[in-house]
Amino acid sequence: MTVLRPVRAGNAFEETVERLLQAIKLGVVPPGDKLPPERELAVRLGISRVTLREAIRALSDAGYLDVRRGRYGGAFVTYVPPKPDAGDLRQVVAEMGSDDLSDALTFRLAVECGAAQVLAASRLAEDRREVLLRRLSELNEAPIEDYRRLDTAFHLSIAELTGSTLLATACADARSRVSDLLNAIPMLQVNLDHAAIQHQAIVDAILAGDPDGARRAVTEHLEGTAALLRAFLA
Repeated sequence: MTVLRPVRAGNAFEETVERLLQAIKLGVVPPGDKLPPERELAVRLGISRVTLREAIRALSDAGYLDVRRGRYGGAFVTYVPPKPDAGDLRQVVAEMGSDDLSDALTFRLAVECGAAQVLAASRLAEDRREVLLRRLSELNEAPIEDYRRLDTAFHLSIAELTGSTLLATACADARSRVSDLLNAIPMLQVNLDHAAIQHQAIVDAILAGDPDGARRAVTEHLEGTAALLRAFLA
């Protein structure tokens, strides 16, 4: 839940919308699930409940949330990522521009490699090791329609397990910048099988306390994603 961090003063409404939308698009709150209770969410974001309600109303009007009243009410996520499509991928890239795309991929590579190195260099308590292994297991068993969300959860868990809020925030921001790209890449079984091997290599290196190995494994994995992206753009 790193994305649901306190907003800065001055643009509270706009940043609240940004935080909630990031949580929705990254699948932190899956389609059909509801956001945390209003009181808890307002505390998390460091805002008034009035500002929170305004942001939720805006996202409801935009079709991302369904606000229900009553005992079992709340703000339920209605956003579902579009099905992968190479044409949509070209459109997303065209809107980003080649320079911004390159910058986003470089940023992601830097922060995710750094997070894996830091985690591998730390002494992981048993409960944190179990979290990492659980995230990997959930991803390996994911149905195709839930793969991107659980892939995001796996990658973000590496940064979150370092205990660094700044690093976890940077990784969430990096993922957000490329989430539309990743959602638009057609999912091929051979690629998913290869990604599973790479994910396992990342986890093995982290649990073995091998920072250099973790960095290499993440680099190989993200470079593979970039290569697949270029292939569908060719």
